[in-house]
Amino acid sequence: MLLQRITIDWNICHGKPCIRGLRYPVEMILELLSSGMTTEEILEDYDDLERDDIFAVLAYATKLSQIKSIHKVLV
Repeated sequence: MLLQRITIDWNICHGKPCIRGLRYPVEMILELLSSGMTTEEILEDYDDLERDDIFAVLAYATKLSQIKSIHKVLV
């Protein structure tokens, strides 16, 4: 399953969702895609990424966009 490629570890990138425990936050890949980079260009620039990693980022973003409501968390 693609979403298993997205990991959250407080010791990596301050707990931001990343690809396979690597230091590639989901948000960075989304920024690259939204800037116009193609999947092929991203894969050329980042040798340790795989095509399914890019698809996992898009699947993760899709799941986030389907959230019905946001609640304030009191700390």
